[in-house]
Amino acid sequence: MSAEAHHLHRNAEPLLDARLFPADFGNLTVKVERLAKRLAATAIERDKRGGHARAERELIRDSGLLSLAIPQRFDGQERTWPEIYRIIRHLAAADSSLAHLLAFNHLQVATILLYGSAEQQRHWLQRSVQERWFWGNATNGRDLGLKLSAREEHHELNGRKSFCSGALGADALVVSAPRSHSAADRVFLVLPAQREGLAVNDDWDAFGQRQTDSGTVQFENVFVDRDELLLSGGQSPRSSLRVCLSQLILTQLYLGNIQGALDGALRYTREQARPWIGANVATSGEDPFIQKRYGELWLQYRSALLLAEHAAERLQQAWEKPALGAAERGDVALLIAEARVTSARAALDITAQVFEALGARSTASHYGFDRFWRNVRVHTLHDPLDYKVRDIGNWVINGVPPTPSLYS
Repeated sequence: MSAEAHHLHRNAEPLLDARLFPADFGNLTVKVERLAKRLAATAIERDKRGGHARAERELIRDSGLLSLAIPQRFDGQERTWPEIYRIIRHLAAADSSLAHLLAFNHLQVATILLYGSAEQQRHWLQRSVQERWFWGNATNGRDLGLKLSAREEHHELNGRKSFCSGALGADALVVSAPRSHSAADRVFLVLPAQREGLAVNDDWDAFGQRQTDSGTVQFENVFVDRDELLLSGGQSPRSSLRVCLSQLILTQLYLGNIQGALDGALRYTREQARPWIGANVATSGEDPFIQKRYGELWLQYRSALLLAEHAAERLQQAWEKPALGAAERGDVALLIAEARVTSARAALDITAQVFEALGARSTASHYGFDRFWRNVRVHTLHDPLDYKVRDIGNWVINGVPPTPSLYS
């Protein structure tokens, strides 16, 4: 790392400009800030290297943040989803890949809460807290290459799953398998990651989100006990909140990358950028065109952030209702679609546009400014934004909210 880049990172305390990006997580603030600082210190080098971030995953485990979504009755911390999302967003500004892993850990916990029986919830989540489990997944709904077969006293899994975020290095996995030829008709199950016949491949090779351990998982005659199938309640408006939780996780990752890009760009502008010769100003920050560009980027970010915060609050209200109605679920899904589309568009634009404010020298690889755009570009392809815009348009014209599906 060059002296200039080292200077930027050395002085990046707190990670984000507290005046612009306030971060207050209550009694978790110290833990979150400490973890963000440690992840940020090596994020650029690890992004270049890719692969499995074993040491950094252990930092997350040691931070005590793995049990945020687990209810207090199972010895967890039971934080609200808006709180969890703010933490994910803050960490994503430091390291989008590791924030992704932490977020997906909480999504698997939520899956057990939504689909598991009371006894399954108690068994798996208390054990998760006691043994400090890191959860991964093999739940790609579009991937129908995994078959669950019934035997006399148990079930067996054979096949493979792709895009299995967090699977490599996980202690336990939430897995989904189709019950029919329909992608939407599936069953969730829980497996210890060391189960015989289960192999997690280190084969994730995207140009962004490079340390999310999102490769493939192979299953060969993998034993599944009946108690490991999460069959409680079937599909309902409340259980379909899993998709809403997932979509809003993606939104936080976009916003976190925006925050990381803007924060790094602001530091560079204040400390290193040279004013353009035609501006006739002493510093780059005095250039009216640089000021205008930052103002425009800020407006995009703030608009997306406020939509995301509103959607998270409404999601929490729905989460707290034991009997959620289809209409309210549809309202929540619509708000999340608005937040995700707006955040994705803002993130793609802002993470590219910051270079216009920074100039040619900022493209040096040791600054790592490009990683924010690469992370966003990969993650915004998770499922097509066009279909979400269509859902919004259908609601505007016909009053029809998004129908529960794998992605809405």
